[in-house]
Amino acid sequence: MTLKDTPEEWEIRATETPFVGNKTSVRTDEVVMPDGSVARRDYQVHPGSVGILALDDQDRVLLIRQYRHPVRQRMWEIPAGLLDVPGENPLHAAQRELYEEAHVKAEDWRVLTDLYTTAGGCDEAVRVFLARDLSEADGQRFEAEDEETDMEHARVPLDELVRGVLAGDLHSSCLVVGVLALVAARTGDGLDALRPAEAPWPARPFES
Repeated sequence: MTLKDTPEEWEIRATETPFVGNKTSVRTDEVVMPDGSVARRDYQVHPGSVGILALDDQDRVLLIRQYRHPVRQRMWEIPAGLLDVPGENPLHAAQRELYEEAHVKAEDWRVLTDLYTTAGGCDEAVRVFLARDLSEADGQRFEAEDEETDMEHARVPLDELVRGVLAGDLHSSCLVVGVLALVAARTGDGLDALRPAEAPWPARPFES
């Protein structure tokens, strides 16, 4: 048995897009099932995202806290953002988001993990980077808008985040996956064995 997710596409008899939003849309496909029947599947079409687990030299993770309206929660998260341009290099997007949300730059970048946030109802793919060797970015701070105008920043010890995740106090998917992946990488082959920052990403192909 090979423990690896593999591409596969079942026959689609018909498709429509009943809703188109600013960044995402909703698609309805009529999909042929293994027994020959046809089932309707509604899902959100998403451009993809990047998340950045930024780790400083004191073993603290850079976090932001902001309001998330769909779940009515003010949540602790790692910096993250959309892939705004089709085919955009995810490393460049991650560097931009770290600058815009935290005014921080990093010299060492690795791919920590890739995930689909909600594969049963959304095609969003996220690449979570590990960023190290942090320093304050040069230039003018990015002008915040909407929920980001109320954003908080903190640097939290990694051990404290692990406890918060396991206690059920922290719920952001990128934070949960990123923190636990970092701990697993350390206890496994080590951080230097992580994939390079521009490793291929079949879910969202890009040009270097």
